[in-house]
Amino acid sequence: MKEKSVENKIPMLAVLVMGAAIISFSGVWVKWSHVPSTTSAFYRVFFGGIFLVAASIYRREWCRPGRRQLLLMVLCSFFFSLDLWLYHYSINRIGPGLGTILPNFQVFILTAIGIVFLKETIPIQFILSVPLAFAGLLMVVGVDWDNLNQTYRLGILAGLAAAVCYSGFLLSLRRLQAEQSGISFFYVLTLVSLISTVFLGSQVYVSSESFRIPGLMSLASLIALGLFSQFLGWIFIANTLPKIRASLSGLVLLLQPALAFVWDVLIFSRPMGWINWCGVGIVLMAIYLGTVRSVEN
Repeated sequence: MKEKSVENKIPMLAVLVMGAAIISFSGVWVKWSHVPSTTSAFYRVFFGGIFLVAASIYRREWCRPGRRQLLLMVLCSFFFSLDLWLYHYSINRIGPGLGTILPNFQVFILTAIGIVFLKETIPIQFILSVPLAFAGLLMVVGVDWDNLNQTYRLGILAGLAAAVCYSGFLLSLRRLQAEQSGISFFYVLTLVSLISTVFLGSQVYVSSESFRIPGLMSLASLIALGLFSQFLGWIFIANTLPKIRASLSGLVLLLQPALAFVWDVLIFSRPMGWINWCGVGIVLMAIYLGTVRSVEN
């Protein structure tokens, strides 16, 4: 029985690894799209939403959500739209590697929320992980904030703000999952993508940015962003997380920011010294400590 259980987990683990690897390319598609941050975020949910709608129709999962569920979906989509916009903004200014690591700081925010509002005990992992994470971050970007140019500083702040919005998205999504009745999680992802398309499309319209796609390379990158990051990556991870223990899934999901840094170095020639790589390792270790505690709670 034990051997059979292990065999059943191996395919699930492979799917989770594949999902994390797929999403790690998000920053690459954003950089290659050569469009403003809000525009790339819009096309991510737009193209991803098309694939999700097609899959929902095929699975026959269309149904009418209740008023409370719809309000929660709108709130969830609002946070997700802000998260995507800030995430893409950060990628365009500090690169896919660091731009992907910073939103993962949400694990510390979620733990802090649990401590302050839910009166949870302060775990020793949290006490260790927060200073570790910021120490590692300083090793990556440098200890002298004033020597960083304004664009780079704004990218870092946007990445940290994305972590706040991502926390809001996860909290509202968990509440939605807890209260949903007769609505599959797959269908929830579809509606969140469609509502996010409205939010981000409205922002593109009212701002000075444009929906214009400059060329075939840009179009291909945006379609890949929607297909792989918004559709396949989401589905792979959402379907496997409940079936794998928290400590293992938290470790596997670190592949996303880790590989994003690798692509940043290999594809975009990000300069990295041994101190920077040590910093990346320390940040990932700190995120893992926070992730395990957050997921298990």
